[in-house]
Amino acid sequence: MAIAPGRAKRPGVVQAQLEAPSDAELGECPFCVGHEDRTPPQTLVLPEEGPWQVRVVPNLYSAVDRQEVVVHAPRHARSLAELGADEMALVAEAWRVRRAAVPEGYLHALLNEGRDAGGSLPHTHSQLVWLPEPPPATQHGVERGRWSTIEELAGLALACPYASRLPYECVVAPVEPRAEAFTDELLAPALQLLAEAIRRLHAVVGATPLNAWLHDGPDWHIELLPRLTVLAGLELGAGVYVNTVPPEEAAGALAAAF
Repeated sequence: MAIAPGRAKRPGVVQAQLEAPSDAELGECPFCVGHEDRTPPQTLVLPEEGPWQVRVVPNLYSAVDRQEVVVHAPRHARSLAELGADEMALVAEAWRVRRAAVPEGYLHALLNEGRDAGGSLPHTHSQLVWLPEPPPATQHGVERGRWSTIEELAGLALACPYASRLPYECVVAPVEPRAEAFTDELLAPALQLLAEAIRRLHAVVGATPLNAWLHDGPDWHIELLPRLTVLAGLELGAGVYVNTVPPEEAAGALAAAF
């Protein structure tokens, strides 16, 4: 990883933004309430009684043997940032229940927001992808003593990692290492803190496309990677990420938001 603030001024650098929803998008969205017949049969609905607040359905375009979509809300929210604590608690419960229902393999929970981040549908949702074994990236720990803290909540920290790969990269992690995220009582507040991180990010840089994912294991944590820069040959070919915003400056800006 290299810190190079001057790279932000190079020609052609444009901050990507999420597009505003169109009438066609609202009418065609398969995840909105009333459009349930446009998805495969649900594998889970929460709550079990009354109007649904979270639905889980198989991914129509699965990249692996088992891949599911967690629809975060019946209304057409376009970002995790629009969801409240109760809604995030139901999302965490959906993740937990589906993990318990299919315990085999490694469950990779991820969020893609915006087309430039791989989000094919704008209605806020996460994906659950069952892999035969943990991917290598999950073996990396969190450098708690070197991160720049933004906020703490319920034994969790929101911070910018010391070795941030891209501008405003964030991590949400227990203050002390904890194992098995899907059965951990801190998963729901961790998702709430992730939503708070995205709200702060929107306040600082706008509604940028982003990716987030859960690293499960003996030291679980959530990583948030805003897509403010384009990955090019240096990053993809050599694994050298060029960050135009020093992590301590990013943390300061996010901490000051609101």
